[in-house]
Amino acid sequence: MSAPPLDAPAVAVPRVGMRFVVEGPPVGALWRRALLRAVLVPLPVLAPLVALAPSRDHRFNLYWHGGMFRDDPLRIVPHTVDSLPGYLRLGNFRLFGRMLEKALDTVAYALSEVLGLPVNVGFRLVSFVSAVLLCVAAVLLAESVVARGRLFRRPPSTVAAVVPFAVAAGFVAAGGSSPIVLFGGLYLASAALVLVVTAALCRIDPDRPFRLWWAPLLMLGGAALAAFNEIACLALPMATVAVLARGWLVLGLRPGRLFTAAPARAIALVWLGFLPVFLAVRVVIQRYCSTGDCYKGSDVRLTADTFEAFPVRAIAWLPPLQWRAALAGGGIGGLVLIVALIVLGLLAWHAIRDLPRLSQVGRRAALALVLTAGTLVVLGAAMGSLNADVQQLVTAGKWGHGWRDSAVTTTAGALLLAGGVHLVRKRWVVLTAVLLLAAAATVSAGANKRQRDLTMATPAARLADRVAVEMADFDPGPEGAARRCALRTEFVTLYGDSPFSVRRFDESLEIAARQRADVAFCPGVTGAR
Repeated sequence: MSAPPLDAPAVAVPRVGMRFVVEGPPVGALWRRALLRAVLVPLPVLAPLVALAPSRDHRFNLYWHGGMFRDDPLRIVPHTVDSLPGYLRLGNFRLFGRMLEKALDTVAYALSEVLGLPVNVGFRLVSFVSAVLLCVAAVLLAESVVARGRLFRRPPSTVAAVVPFAVAAGFVAAGGSSPIVLFGGLYLASAALVLVVTAALCRIDPDRPFRLWWAPLLMLGGAALAAFNEIACLALPMATVAVLARGWLVLGLRPGRLFTAAPARAIALVWLGFLPVFLAVRVVIQRYCSTGDCYKGSDVRLTADTFEAFPVRAIAWLPPLQWRAALAGGGIGGLVLIVALIVLGLLAWHAIRDLPRLSQVGRRAALALVLTAGTLVVLGAAMGSLNADVQQLVTAGKWGHGWRDSAVTTTAGALLLAGGVHLVRKRWVVLTAVLLLAAAATVSAGANKRQRDLTMATPAARLADRVAVEMADFDPGPEGAARRCALRTEFVTLYGDSPFSVRRFDESLEIAARQRADVAFCPGVTGAR
């Protein structure tokens, strides 16, 4: 008979409580969503301009550059270098900027050829890509200023929810000289370069030891900025303010550390590479332009009109002023406005949904962003107010009309608004800002549609559009030659008082026709073989 089993002593079993934690998207997902909004938000605003006809130099440059460099893009480099003396005598340098311009024109031309689209559509698509890059760069700059640690190790801040809508609201075709209309790819990409350079310098860790091999690279970078174009030259003064403002307000560095740490040393070396090239070029240009024979589009004119123009250019980026220039007394409405409202409304809802999961921004960090953006507004306005064309716009009361400075002032103004909103630490303020700026971007889309309709109603735009269509569907036969000759006759009739324009038309279209099918654009007139 077996003994009864002994009861095991009672052992206290710990109670394991089940806790369900509802987590939001991981950091990487929040960054992807923020950057996706920066890519998508500008598109409905710019879409009404996708078929806008080329104007001014673009009537010729798209065919001229495309025809010359379509089959040999590397030829852009020696061609630009060889043309430098002539441009210096006209008063500008822009070595790398001209290379970029020719490359973008070649891409637009090749896109037209491959897809069978008119070259103006290819040109606008290239401009849209530059606008998207600028919007993404604005988000990255804002985060680079306000964030303390590693950029992508923490969720993006609530600034990233506001910036895309603010930037897109400024993408208005405010007159024929606006960078949204003229040289959009070049100037918007140049503005993106300014922001990227500033963001990169801001992200240098003050606690990181300075490496000697950085020095030649930083000096070469400074020299490259001086040889790019006028907009790129704004990068260095802006970056200087941004690095100092971030070090003082965000990182809390003491003055001794602020001016001797790795970011300050990097800035000094970039200046060291920038100044010799910039000053040498300005001396050469001054000697050539002392007689007043230079191209006034890049000439520097310091007069009483400069001081009158400066405050106007400092506020010309405001969307309501740009709407006034684009609408030209007309109204907005129709399908474009409805579609933009729906798309931007969905994107705004997407941003608002992410707000609780995004990093909060303190007042000191917001102030650093305001100082950085305000510096760029001042620099851009100063650059614009020194130009005779801009001074004439201000004298004529055209306050909201765009010029090349608008590529930086509109984006800087957007960052200024985003930083200013965060000086008030109330969540509802950020939410309201997203909604209001999305509404403003919707109006900008309607204004762009209105400007497109006004432009395309002119004989010059209709003719440029027909030339683009004829070149896209190129017919090398006799019937195609007859149509092209008829277009040339119309051009001569329209621009008979400008032999320079007629000569450029003949030269550029002839080069493109030879590249397309090895035939003359207008046999017996523009070329014979």
